[in-house]
Amino acid sequence: MMPAGYLILIAYCLDLLIGDPPCLPHPVRSMAKLAQICETFWRNFLQNQKLAGVMTVLSVLVGAGGAVFGLLSLAGSMHPWASDCLTIYLLYASLATRDLACHSRRVYKALAAGDLALARQQVAMIVGRETANLDVAEVSRACVESVAENIVDGITAPLFWAALFGPVGAMLYKATNTMDSMFGYKNERYQEFGWAPARLDDLANFLPARLTSVLVIIAAALLGHSPRLAFRIWRRDRRCHASPNSAQTEASVAGALGIQLGGPSIYFGSVVDKPTIGDANHAITPNHILSTNRLMLMTTSLAVLLISLVIPACS
Repeated sequence: MMPAGYLILIAYCLDLLIGDPPCLPHPVRSMAKLAQICETFWRNFLQNQKLAGVMTVLSVLVGAGGAVFGLLSLAGSMHPWASDCLTIYLLYASLATRDLACHSRRVYKALAAGDLALARQQVAMIVGRETANLDVAEVSRACVESVAENIVDGITAPLFWAALFGPVGAMLYKATNTMDSMFGYKNERYQEFGWAPARLDDLANFLPARLTSVLVIIAAALLGHSPRLAFRIWRRDRRCHASPNSAQTEASVAGALGIQLGGPSIYFGSVVDKPTIGDANHAITPNHILSTNRLMLMTTSLAVLLISLVIPACS
């Protein structure tokens, strides 16, 4: 069997090359279906909606973890290479580097072409806020915020858990993150039920978000941005978000680029005045989307390089 660090490196390169083709089966889609089934069952079985949410989380984690462990055991019994190939596929499926870059670049291309309506449609695919009335700067800000936050959710957090627990760890993280994206809303339906998925996602991202922030600061230095400002804004604004984790990388990115993120946004018809992150040294433009993408790619490359060096050394 190949060393775990090399398997992670291969999976990351595969994600950069082909992304997530819709024709391939994807474990996350299966997890989402399982989560829907479990939600329906436990909501009907239990009157206490918070407890129903807890049981849904446990059911999905046991189901997803058991399935991945069983498949890996079966592959390993056939041939070590079969286990390696399945491991690479599962790790690759846990990452979203190319997709995140491509989605955000589509927003940039629409803005660069002067097609604000299309840019609003494209950014709506990666953010939760309402986009129908956003201007160019607001679309750019929404896109930058999404990329900065999803460096963790889409790439470094699954890498972190893969480094600790292999593909089972990566898939359990994706199951947690998927449940949070499905159930972690503070509305009437999910206020109680979504408590467990949201808290578990916060816990799963706690260390990865902070480690990633440090890597963003290093990436800023390598790309010619200001690591000093990235560090200063991170220290000052890393808690300026309702989530304990989201502002960590947003603050590092905002400081590196000298821009201000956060502020008012519309969710479900209501204005949410989020705390600002960073200083408005520069007005946000579509070019900041490309700069954020470069920071994302450099940050994740550093993470993979670190993992591929550390794991074999510790084996």
